[in-house]
Amino acid sequence: MVVWSVYQTFLSPLSSVPGPFWAKFSRIWITYHAYIGDMHRVMMALHNEHGELVRVAPNELSTSSLSAIKTIYGPGSKFRKSDWYSVWQGHRKFDLFAERSESVHSTQRRFVARAYAMESLKDFGPYVDDAIRVLLAQLTALNKHRNSIDLGLWIQLFAFDIIGEITFSKRFGFLDVGADDHDGSSFAQITAAMRSASWIGQYPALFWLHEYLVQPVLGNKLAINMRHGSIRTFAQREIIARADRGSDHADMLDKLNKVHVAKPRQFSSADVASMVTSNIFAGSDTTAISVRSIVFHLLTYPACKARLMAEIDERKGAGELSDPVTFEEASGMPYLQAVIYEALRLHPAIGMNMPRVVPPGDGLTIGQVCVPPGAVVGANAWVTGRDKTVYGEDADEFRPERWMGEDTGDLHRYFFAFGGGARMCIGRNVSWLEMSKLIPTLFQHFDMELVEPDKPLTEVCWWVVPLCNCSGV
Repeated sequence: MVVWSVYQTFLSPLSSVPGPFWAKFSRIWITYHAYIGDMHRVMMALHNEHGELVRVAPNELSTSSLSAIKTIYGPGSKFRKSDWYSVWQGHRKFDLFAERSESVHSTQRRFVARAYAMESLKDFGPYVDDAIRVLLAQLTALNKHRNSIDLGLWIQLFAFDIIGEITFSKRFGFLDVGADDHDGSSFAQITAAMRSASWIGQYPALFWLHEYLVQPVLGNKLAINMRHGSIRTFAQREIIARADRGSDHADMLDKLNKVHVAKPRQFSSADVASMVTSNIFAGSDTTAISVRSIVFHLLTYPACKARLMAEIDERKGAGELSDPVTFEEASGMPYLQAVIYEALRLHPAIGMNMPRVVPPGDGLTIGQVCVPPGAVVGANAWVTGRDKTVYGEDADEFRPERWMGEDTGDLHRYFFAFGGGARMCIGRNVSWLEMSKLIPTLFQHFDMELVEPDKPLTEVCWWVVPLCNCSGV
């Protein structure tokens, strides 16, 4: 222990990098913050104190260096995902999010990319409209009898139902009953799985020890297995139900099944189920968080809300705005699009670092530090989104106008809310479609305000960072 401590303090290639005292000796520090759920705020504080490079574990760094981020996450990067992701993948062979081999990921992504392309998703516009109408009807009915509404809950129910519509040609029905899975269990299961994976991923060996020794005897004690177990079972049940009832239009499951029929060896029925499970597991939470962030910031900054309303009223008065708003109409609203970018910059759905392994070779030089091959380095969207060299001295403020200037190249280049490069979230277009259609439609129908505008935000970071103080219609 003494020798290890001396090495990590004085002799390690990373010993010169500042950071929390205990982080240099073990992964307990980073595991603790992953467990309690404050990693996004902790990382911002550390980078504000220490600069572009922070040591967060004996062999792991966090960086806010823009040049390093381009190298790590840019096109053609050889930096593979770290073993932290192995816990998310488990035994699944097909997992675009967690797959660590870049060559395998590239092949897998080619199989499914067309199903997630915006041109394909536009076909779902009328069916998204149906869900929006149900949401509006429910909110209107509640508004007649209540002084306030938990809009955050209804946004999540909407996002989850949209995944059902896009994937299976049928909403899950959460909007109709005002709860998830008719018994309130699905959201809790996803949250539990997120939390478990966030901290157990810091010690992947514990997960595999549990898999091979504990679970066969004592049963599932780690909620991460819900992603591979109960949530996957939910997905398979919906696949069977979709096959039994059929559909009058193509959905994402139909598109994925066509790939399976064309390439059954490379893309099996189990792989189809994996993609569908990922849709359910990740698609609802991340989009709901993003929509909540947009609503919250608009209600917190009245001048921004007024400008968006002016854009909506202008388009509506000119007969250029449908109800619900189409994606094409929303895409042509520059202030709306700026609002979306700005809200996701300040409150990206993902709050933890995206760790990558330095590939064999000369290592990675960041400032005066040479990070050796095999070390882990990652960036955090909450940190990069507030970089004043990119977003200006007012980077902590909600100012959508910054996205409407003539030179916004760097703003988009370092916009990290969906990751970057070849590993950018494949569900980005699904989320953008929902946000672009829902936000202007919602503000057309309701004049909203925060019920308790001075109440501190409730945030917790278990990979994703829900925002829990945007109720009010």
